[in-house]
Amino acid sequence: MSVAQFMAAANAEYYATKASVGAAGDFITAPEISQMFGELIGVWLTDLWDRAGRPVVHYVELGPGRGTLAVDALRAMVRSGLEPDVHLVETSPRLRAEQKRVLPNAIWHDDIGTLPEDGALIVVANEFFDALPVQQVVRTPDGWRQRMVACQDTLFLPVSGKLVPDTIVPESLRDSPVGSILETSPPGVATIRALSQRLERQGGALLVVDYGYDGPAIGETLQAVRAHKHANPFDAPGDVDLSAHVDFATLGAAATLTGSTVHGPVSQGDFLGTLGIAARAASLARKSPERADEITVAHQRLTSEMGTLFRAMAITARGWPTPSGLS
Repeated sequence: MSVAQFMAAANAEYYATKASVGAAGDFITAPEISQMFGELIGVWLTDLWDRAGRPVVHYVELGPGRGTLAVDALRAMVRSGLEPDVHLVETSPRLRAEQKRVLPNAIWHDDIGTLPEDGALIVVANEFFDALPVQQVVRTPDGWRQRMVACQDTLFLPVSGKLVPDTIVPESLRDSPVGSILETSPPGVATIRALSQRLERQGGALLVVDYGYDGPAIGETLQAVRAHKHANPFDAPGDVDLSAHVDFATLGAAATLTGSTVHGPVSQGDFLGTLGIAARAASLARKSPERADEITVAHQRLTSEMGTLFRAMAITARGWPTPSGLS
């Protein structure tokens, strides 16, 4: 099977069966580190909605994990007068059950095709695109070949497959050294295009927060995480979280083709800094002095450690205002 097929099958099993998110799981996301992350996104969405003229909007989250981000964002939105209905795009029955405990009135969707069409969409995708399957091609002495995954005696190994046309590789990268790997994410591009088309019809905005780069570029980024440590992506499929770095430039280009406007990307640290995370951390510490050290650590982790690796990018419909923090 292709690397993309392997990644899709492994992650489908993983998210359906594993307790993945949080300190007791395999990895922790920004919303689980501190309420500040979700609250600031809620403030960001409210500000954008207010400057857009306060239209009817639906809150949408892609891959919402345990629902923590949505809970914190909605709390901040309600304080400012924004009370949208909640739509969660989630395929894992296990995660849906966790989300329902904290967001009992949400509406769930298997994909974006069933999202409402009677208002603008304000969409959040935090660590969503990195989990979508990537295709890989590898440069060999006789040309570019699709990278496959073979199974021998229960051992999964990457191997070279059939030759692919050179035209699928950007011209500037075609003469890369033997062994070079190029990744693409057709599902990611398709999702961005579909969402951008919806934004153009209905109005609204999409916020993407993830780790990534500006591509296309040579380099393998497929990785696995187990118990907060890196693991071999081809060991124990279905028991480890598989992800790949997000090509922000390619996603942005796909959105631009639909007529939407792309803002950023900027580092997560800069994004949260502009939105006022330092002031929010200070406010929380004053209210709960016994948690001051914990809040300081969370602030530093979101803005310094994760702040340089993760990036934020927004896509807005034509006619919508420029969002804060992404210039």
